[in-house]
Amino acid sequence: MVTDPLSDILSLLTPKTYIAGGFDFGGKWALQFEKHSGLKYFALVSGSAWLAVDSGQDPIKLEAGDCVLLPNGRRFLIAQDLAFEPVGIATLPEEDWNGGIATVNGGGETTMLGGHFGFAGEHIDLLLGSMPAILRLRDEDDKAGLRWALDRMRQELFGAQPGGKLVVQHLAHLMLVQALRLYLAHGVGNGVGWLFALSDKRIAAAVGAIHANPGNRWTLPELAQKAGMSRSKFAVRFKSISGASPIEYLTRWRMMIACHRLTSGTESVSRIALSLGYESDAAFSTAFRRVIGCSPRRYSSKNKSLNEAANEYFPPDEVLCLP
Repeated sequence: MVTDPLSDILSLLTPKTYIAGGFDFGGKWALQFEKHSGLKYFALVSGSAWLAVDSGQDPIKLEAGDCVLLPNGRRFLIAQDLAFEPVGIATLPEEDWNGGIATVNGGGETTMLGGHFGFAGEHIDLLLGSMPAILRLRDEDDKAGLRWALDRMRQELFGAQPGGKLVVQHLAHLMLVQALRLYLAHGVGNGVGWLFALSDKRIAAAVGAIHANPGNRWTLPELAQKAGMSRSKFAVRFKSISGASPIEYLTRWRMMIACHRLTSGTESVSRIALSLGYESDAAFSTAFRRVIGCSPRRYSSKNKSLNEAANEYFPPDEVLCLP
């Protein structure tokens, strides 16, 4: 079976909240969105709009058919005219919303679908934190796919069909995968981050070996052999692309697995440590503390308690609709 490291990582990041809806604008308008976690998506169905993100990047003009992804949580503004005084999305009157679509100033000129997906799981910032402030979809197939997924998600959220929550969860995962694929496709050669290791065929071979057997006691020469490179060239190339050494990557991946298993099951620390290649609980705990910042037992206790408290008020599969 072929190892797929990106799928491995995404399997540890569980979609927790899914917000989908849209806007029907008329006249002059400007909406301010505050900082967010996870991913936001917008697809402009008709009309035009300006998008400005608090990143120092110049505003961009969106036309009908355009789709954008906003992955790294910065405040942003969507407006018919950037000079117009913005209002916060949370201030839109409840009566303006109908079927998940907010009508602003009578509507009829600009229509937009949108979504916000929050993900639970350790190290989500590794996936999203280094991505650009705005990722614009330019391929027609990509844009058509995003518009379909957003509209389908809106239908599922409001249709109350059997199995709808599971459909929405899969759509959220699908859109995250698409965002990361686009990031890789358009960012290769222009950035440094662990995700780029998946886009280099030789480095990806070593990463795939790590993911296929994270408990193996990998050495630098063994991983270099998997990549078909000399040890020195492999070490330099791996770090220049991913920003971490091969052994640092191995340790981080082991800790991501450990975090997931510590909070999602009943395995002992000893069993997890042994399965991930550590000869003793002490060695595993030292590595865990260095990467995560606390002991495995404290992490397990703290996060299980948080999950139980959160689930009491906000079930893991709950879905929301805009606003």
